[in-house]
Amino acid sequence: MFENLSANIDTAFRKLKGQGRITEINVAETLKEIRRALIDADVNYKVAKEFTKKVKDEALGREILIAVKPGELMTKIVHEELTALMGGENEGVKISKNPPTVVLIAGLQGSGKTTFTGKLAQYMKGKGKNPLLVACDVYRPAAINQLSVLAEQTEVEVYKEIENKNPVEIAENGIKYAKSRGKDLVIVDTAGRLAVDEQMMDEIQAIKENINPSEILFVVDAMTGQDAVNTAKAFNDRLDFDGVVLTKLDGDTRGGAAISIRSVVEKPIKFVSTGEKMSDLDLFFPDRMASRILGMGDVLTLVERAQQQFDERKAKEWEGKMRKGGLDFDDFLSQIQTIKKMGNLKDLISMIPGMGKMMKGVDIEDDAFKHIEAIIYSMTKEERSKPAILDGSRKKRIANGSGRTVREVNELIKQFSQMKKMMKKMNGAGAGGKKGKLPKRLAGRRARGARR
Repeated sequence: MFENLSANIDTAFRKLKGQGRITEINVAETLKEIRRALIDADVNYKVAKEFTKKVKDEALGREILIAVKPGELMTKIVHEELTALMGGENEGVKISKNPPTVVLIAGLQGSGKTTFTGKLAQYMKGKGKNPLLVACDVYRPAAINQLSVLAEQTEVEVYKEIENKNPVEIAENGIKYAKSRGKDLVIVDTAGRLAVDEQMMDEIQAIKENINPSEILFVVDAMTGQDAVNTAKAFNDRLDFDGVVLTKLDGDTRGGAAISIRSVVEKPIKFVSTGEKMSDLDLFFPDRMASRILGMGDVLTLVERAQQQFDERKAKEWEGKMRKGGLDFDDFLSQIQTIKKMGNLKDLISMIPGMGKMMKGVDIEDDAFKHIEAIIYSMTKEERSKPAILDGSRKKRIANGSGRTVREVNELIKQFSQMKKMMKKMNGAGAGGKKGKLPKRLAGRRARGARR
């Protein structure tokens, strides 16, 4: 996501490196490159032009700040303007004062609308809500089945009427059902088409008028680029929706839709979807996205994803083993699986400041851990808990069972051993040495300081 845009903007900033001050000439050269980068990323031309004009006015207005390097100042200004362009602040789902909160999902067929419906249910369930999914796509083959499967995965209930072909009636009945069962959130999945047509618009408008939703979310495939903006405008003209959801941001998308859609329809982007897993859904924070575009990473989102997968009981158990140097391959496997649940590996790495540039051009497979997992799964329970017993014959058997080489098995064992030693050493240093005492050298310094 945004790889090419980030690289092109970085190239533009290089024009200011070594410059003593910001001038109208070097700003113009830099902004010409930034405007070209935005248009290449499929940002609306008018939006790109207006954006670079704002950056120019802001940059020339701050040229008195000669203590700051021009490149750093320009980066700050571009970050501020990108954040403003994409909405400024995050806006989540509006919760109704009188439950249930009703969320109507709209969008074209193939945009990831039904998958998002399931993801939103899981996300809101994690926020303490009791959601009900309502299946109102009565046209697409297997649409109701798909929603039922997603409901099962997220362990939420789905309301459906297999024989009824009237989506307005189904939506109304679904809300009545939710009230009778004490559900405080209703998410209504609607039908889509391959393109905007009058019948679809009339139908979803009728649903809106009859159920009076608390929130209407428009789901759009970010990979469709500028077409995503045009489709969003067509839907907004009829529905006046409350927010946008960008899906498939993990794909080979240029990202222009995320940057220009807010400016064109004047509605906030509320969520971004970055994969097929039910957990691959994030709130959209304009400032964090701006940081990622400029190669600054996104540590806050990385931490939030980690917290979602955080198991306090397991963490304490893991910490206790780490203190004693008793980590085994089962613990290692558990940590790998936790990382995998956090999302696409390449996406996670890009959230670490500076790593996006370092890993440019490096192909990171989403299943990069599969070889390690295969080796560990080929071990017996005893071998996983007691790595020290792994001799030559055992390693050969593990290599054959995992389809890897003995050398790869040896490398994994060596890396695991080094990791254990490092963690034990770090823990010892953090605790101040054995039995909580300071090392003699540091204790002596402290004593001398006290005598003074």
